[in-house]
Amino acid sequence: MRQIPSGTRGEHRLTVSSEIAIDFMNRPGARVLATPHLIWNLEFAARDAIKPILGEEFDSVGTEVNVKHLAATPIGMSALFRAEVTHQDGNRVRFRVEAFDDRERIAEGTHERYIVNIERFIARLAAKAAEGAR
Repeated sequence: MRQIPSGTRGEHRLTVSSEIAIDFMNRPGARVLATPHLIWNLEFAARDAIKPILGEEFDSVGTEVNVKHLAATPIGMSALFRAEVTHQDGNRVRFRVEAFDDRERIAEGTHERYIVNIERFIARLAAKAAEGAR
């Protein structure tokens, strides 16, 4: 298992679209980036930060998310998602995560991912599915 250096970063940007906006108020002007999509993008910024270091046989899965959604981002506005490695303990990697729209910070928090061997992970899932099918 390779050591992931603290400070390793990942980020990506997207434009908020109707596909990732919440519509709970039933008003077109109130549609904003949905919290589940915010978290999904923060997780992928973290995954993408470490994936190139892990090698082909490894990937990571999310195990903990602690995020405050601080501000709403309307459809059409850009959002930037960032993750930075703060600590690694064996297969557990901790991140500081944050997101910004074109105007302000929209989220902050922490995230943890667990490094897995892909083939072993698939085998465990197959065994679990077979056990559950009985």
